[in-house]
This record gives sequence, structure tokens and C-alpha cells, in this order.
Amino acid sequence: MNIVYMGTPEFAIPTLEAIYHSHHKISAVVTVPDRQRGRGQKLCTSPVKDFAIARGITVLQPERLKSNEFTNRITEISPDLIVVVAFRILPERIISIPRYGAINLHASLLPKYRGAAPINRAIMNGETETGVTTFFLDKNVDTGNIILQEKIQICDDDNATTLHDKLKLLGAEVVLRTLELIESGNYTLQKQRDVSATMAPKIFKEDCRIDWSQNAISIHNKIRGLSLYPAAWTTFNGKTIKIFSSKITALPSPSESGKIVINDKKLFVHTIDLLIEVTELQLEGKSKVTAHDFINGLREKSNLFFR
Repeated sequence: MNIVYMGTPEFAIPTLEAIYHSHHKISAVVTVPDRQRGRGQKLCTSPVKDFAIARGITVLQPERLKSNEFTNRITEISPDLIVVVAFRILPERIISIPRYGAINLHASLLPKYRGAAPINRAIMNGETETGVTTFFLDKNVDTGNIILQEKIQICDDDNATTLHDKLKLLGAEVVLRTLELIESGNYTLQKQRDVSATMAPKIFKEDCRIDWSQNAISIHNKIRGLSLYPAAWTTFNGKTIKIFSSKITALPSPSESGKIVINDKKLFVHTIDLLIEVTELQLEGKSKVTAHDFINGLREKSNLFFR
């Protein structure tokens, strides 16, 4: 099939690479425009663009997906199918161009976790299972008819980064199988049940703040679900501190929530029910360190709080 591939981040690379090495032809890659980022305002390109340029694939970077110029360009390419992985919402006029329409890879078992942050939200909510879904795009976000799904277990030691890496590889396999089904016409679509839908909205800074008055499992899942990026955070002596990993203990927490206990070079924090051990963290303006190193750098080791 003649394919136009649309994507931006690292998550989209394994699928792009799998299609590139298959018998299908990628006529063009569509990604976000280059942006200036960081203190030096360096011009940055997306991982998908970098992959495409290195292999001589045509790259399109429209500012507006609804522009006539972009619509005409896709019409000229005349793809059989558009494949979307971690990109923007496509207008209906673009979806209707290819012979087979447009499919999307989503990192959840739809209709659960529709939205921008399915990996983070699944872990934050304590799910033990997730997966990937391929589906045909329609006018609404993440609501189209399902082609394929594949489940994966969320392990106790998974965080958002490890699960992201597992799902991006699984997603590549599922998309290739999906292309085979579409090409052969041998598939049955599954309509999504909206009554079973849950949402995974975009995560903002305030969503990442730890509330130490919650129970230990909720706090631990929040830390896992936001690690390594954007990272759960709290404050310590008036400064922001990111927390990347933790462990739940069986020790009761009789003191004020957020109170820090240092014992045997380990850092524990009181919650509403159990002590939680913080194992990796990063104070504002400093490098990421282990709790052991953080403790070694403290002048005072009593009457300390995370707020």
C-alpha cells in the first residue's frame, strides 16, 4: 500500500521503522513544524522528521492541517491509507482522501483512556493491564471502529517510561498486522461502546503535585505514572522537588502527612495510612539523586516536611 505516515515523538518511531522495512511504500511523513526550544532557543526537529530525512522520505510540516495547500498536497500523493501515531487531530477532509481512510494507533484498550495521556493515567489509576488499539479515525477523538487490540500486563515495577517503551514496540507489531488485514480486506470492525469509555486528559503541572494526605498506594501510583516525565513533585523548604520512584511499606503512618522520617539512610514520608519510601528525587536546580545521597546532603535531619 501507498502510505502517508503522521507522527511526532519517539513513540511513533518503531511503527514508522516497521512500515519502512515492510513491502509498503511510505510516500510522505507528516510531522510538526520545527520549534525553538530551551534556554538557547535552539531549533529542534521531531524524532519522526529525523528518521524520515535520514532515509530520504519526503517530509511535510504543515502549520494548519485544514489549509488548502496541505489538503492539495495529500490529494496529489493519493495514498491508499494514512497511518497516525501520536499526532494531531485530523480534519475530516484529510481523513476522506485515502482509499482506505486513516487509522490510528492508541496506547490503551479503547474505549478506556481516550485522550492525550493514556499511559500515564492508566498507571496513576492503578491499572494492572493496558495495551494498544488500532482503529479507523472518524470525526471525534479516539472513538472510531476498532480493528485490532493487544493486551499487556502493567508490572509492579513499571513506570510511565518503561510502559511507554513496551507499548511502542507492541504498537509497531499491531500496526503491521492491521495493514495486512486492511490490504486483504479480511477483518471485522468492533464498534466502541461509549458507555464504557474513560478519559485520559492532558497532564498539566498542577496535576503532578503530590497530595501527601492521600493513601500510600495512590501516591505511589502517581509517582510511577509520571516518571520519568513530567515527574510528580512536591515542595521542600520552599523549593520544588521532583520524585521519580518510591516503595510502599507496611509501616503505619501515625504522624502528620508529608512529615519526613530518616532511618538507616532511607527516606520515608507519612501519608494518611502507611509510610512511603522515596528512593529517587531531584531538588530544584540540582541533579537527580538517590535518597541516600539526598540525605547525605542535608544539614538538618529532623522536623522535615514535604508540602
